[in-house]
Amino acid sequence: MDKRDYYEALGVDRNADEAVMKKAFRKLAQQYHPDVNPSPEAEAQFKEINEAYQVLSDPQKRAVYDRYGHAGLSGAAGAGGYNQGFGDLSSIFEDIFGGFAGGRRGGAGRNAPRRGADLRVDISLSFEQAAFGTERELEVPRMEECDRCHASGAEPGSSPERCSTCGGTGEVQRRQQSPLFGTIVTASPCPRCNGAGEIINSPCAKCSGQKRVRVTRKLKVNVPAGVDDGTRIRLAGEGEPGVLGGPAGNLYVVISVEAHPLFVRNEFDLHMELSINIAQAALGATVQIPTLDGAPDKLEIPAGTQTGKSFRKRGLGIPRLQRTGRGDLIVTARIVTPTNLNNEQKELLRRLAESFGDESVEHKKGFFDRILGTD
Repeated sequence: MDKRDYYEALGVDRNADEAVMKKAFRKLAQQYHPDVNPSPEAEAQFKEINEAYQVLSDPQKRAVYDRYGHAGLSGAAGAGGYNQGFGDLSSIFEDIFGGFAGGRRGGAGRNAPRRGADLRVDISLSFEQAAFGTERELEVPRMEECDRCHASGAEPGSSPERCSTCGGTGEVQRRQQSPLFGTIVTASPCPRCNGAGEIINSPCAKCSGQKRVRVTRKLKVNVPAGVDDGTRIRLAGEGEPGVLGGPAGNLYVVISVEAHPLFVRNEFDLHMELSINIAQAALGATVQIPTLDGAPDKLEIPAGTQTGKSFRKRGLGIPRLQRTGRGDLIVTARIVTPTNLNNEQKELLRRLAESFGDESVEHKKGFFDRILGTD
């Protein structure tokens, strides 16, 4: 089966020196080592870069490879083959992973401090609350250390015992010899203590030996003015507590905003449609318009206004999130054809139509002609 060029696998030039190759291998190992990236693709990639580095870091093997390629190394994987460069690899793994020796970490993983999990709470706000900000009280269920056993998992008066099978590490290891990778150490959770490293003979009555219990915390969150649908607010350290002294996770408050019956939001601008009658559109008028603040505002409608004409009212939109100022209110006119006219209004409209003569008829005919594409 064809192999990829070793220099290409490491991403270095053919004239790269030892320091450059070591740096390239270190970077790739951090990305593809099986203990960091468990995917099958990453494992295959790691084997490839491992093999490439072991050849290119050895001056003799590199010289053979440069001259004959992969064919010149066909017998190099036997006794005294790729294993010869493994001592340097071990030091690299120790630098990168803090104790890898061709396999998994030596028992420190389970007993190391671990960061607590992040939590999410969804809240719904009215349109006005999102625009102007509000304060909400949240009830957040999360796991916390059991106060009865003080997170030991054992009933008060008793103590956990160290697992005799794994010696308290929580892992059992197996060593294998590989002609390509040398000594490979694989680790799996201890079958007796399920990876805990200890045995609890008298579990705590409150947490059942789990060391943590679910509680509901109440806390307040200040929602700033200008948030929108989908905005996330991060409350640092309000997630699940860390394990073995690790930091707590974060709490993310995700906001959904209810629709408004009049206004539609576009970033920090507000849009609304204003219905006006034909007299207001033709002659002009001063009208009252609603605002998000609650108090009405005045809008001047100029004479001859057509449907779709928009007017901008500065500073009547949404407050800008974490900034000063506000967006604008954009009002779009819509001329409403009157219905249920009384006799007097009908007569006035007839007289108005007569005063136009045939002008309105010709204009209407030309309008449809343009749509239909006729002369």
